Amino acid sequence: MMGYYILIGGIALISWLVSRKLKSKFKYYSNVHLQNGMSGAEIAEKMLSDNGIRDVKVVSTSGRLTDHYNPKDKTVNLSESVYNQRNAASAAVAAHECGHAVQHAQAYEWLTLRSKLVPVVSITSSMSMWVVFGGLMLGAAAGVGFGYWVAVAGLIMMGLATLFSFITLPVEYDASNRALAWLKTKNVVTPQEYKGSEDALKWAARTYLVAAIGSLATLVYWGLQVFGGRD
Repeated sequence: MMGYYILIGGIALISWLVSRKLKSKFKYYSNVHLQNGMSGAEIAEKMLSDNGIRDVKVVSTSGRLTDHYNPKDKTVNLSESVYNQRNAASAAVAAHECGHAVQHAQAYEWLTLRSKLVPVVSITSSMSMWVVFGGLMLGAAAGVGFGYWVAVAGLIMMGLATLFSFITLPVEYDASNRALAWLKTKNVVTPQEYKGSEDALKWAARTYLVAAIGSLATLVYWGLQVFGGRD
């Protein structure tokens, strides 16, 4: 167990550092004001229009860094600061979330696959660790048998969550690439503002990368505990 705590502690530290860097980047680029004077909401509406998307609404949502695209009700949800502000950070976030809307409209295969996994992962991810741990405890008490298969079932649940986190990577990177390409080709931002948007999205993507690596490391660790402890 000590090895597990060290692993999780190391990953948590890296995640914290990346998250801290991301927040500092967005704070910095929030002070790079757009010369075109467009708000995040206006940029989102323009990107949707330029891509021929008429059935997606841009709405404001409470919180900070709570921006997301909801494929169920076809809404681009922008946090209040992004929705109203007119800077490189808000431009990057607004365009990125619209990138997901474009993916949805074009039936981007990775987004489709991720959407199919959401109902399953939302249930299994929170209980997988307990199932694995419970199976190991049963195995320790009664020997290899039922407890082992319970632990394996937990690993399968954990594996689905890990798969989901890795499928998320191309979805997020592609949305950023679509956003940056549109910002550049449509001359929505100046070269300096573009660099700010690009850097902000780069650090945002790294949070997903760290999460995926952490999920894989956890899966490998518990897999070794289950299969390595079998006679």
